[in-house]
Amino acid sequence: MTSQHLDTWEQAVQWLREQPDQQKLVIDAYYDDPLSNAAERYWRSDEWEAIRKFLPDQPGSAVDIGAGRGIASFALAKDGFTVTALEPDTSALVGSGAIKQLARETKLPIQAVEEFSEKLPFPDQAFDVVFARAVLHHTSDLAAACREFFRVLKPGGRLIAVREHVISSKNDLPVFLDQHPLHKLYGGENAFLLADYENAIVSAGFGMDKVLAPLESEINFAPYTKNELKRELGARIAARLPFVGGAASSIVRFGPVWAVLSRIAQAFDNRPGRLYSFIATRPR
Repeated sequence: MTSQHLDTWEQAVQWLREQPDQQKLVIDAYYDDPLSNAAERYWRSDEWEAIRKFLPDQPGSAVDIGAGRGIASFALAKDGFTVTALEPDTSALVGSGAIKQLARETKLPIQAVEEFSEKLPFPDQAFDVVFARAVLHHTSDLAAACREFFRVLKPGGRLIAVREHVISSKNDLPVFLDQHPLHKLYGGENAFLLADYENAIVSAGFGMDKVLAPLESEINFAPYTKNELKRELGARIAARLPFVGGAASSIVRFGPVWAVLSRIAQAFDNRPGRLYSFIATRPR
């Protein structure tokens, strides 16, 4: 990893794309080209399939906060939503420029707006869905952003905030930042306590429908699949308990056993920066 500090997020992603040993990360983060293929892959991913379960039954209007390259905007539009993609970065690689090009190529109903999440340039009760992927931990004012999400949602509208970095204590933050593959290049990463997210969302007026823990959903552990996690857990059990041997993988694949073991693992999961997701509704 380079020790240089880059001036823009675009430069950081471009550097990453040029590293032969980082190509899996590039693909897993959907930074590869052509963008339309990366967006299609995201729409077909296990992560999006899990997210889809929380979308309204009838598509309507959606705003994609911190839309980046527009992969979630693409997925929402493919699923029938009229999408506003909010992205302050104008970059043609990782910002609104990329989103506009993607919308032109795919002819999907996506409009890019260049603004930050703490002060949304939209009228009250404008959207059926506020979608935010890895956005809340970047906000300069978490509570203000959640109040804005509440304001622009229609009564009964849904906030879907996914893949948010969580720390167990403030002391964990420098550990997480040191481990992040791009933070040293550009900065800008962050993480909050789980209670910080929950308090900001509920204090804004939302009813919290679901808090998804790291091992609870493909939303959080993508790009890994559940089968890959089961194999990893089976391998670790076999390493700790040699007498179990190859039977560990078969045991872990059994549904009720996986449910119990994943809950146990969750109780001891204190990794700095682990991912949580939040589903909330604006009351009618």
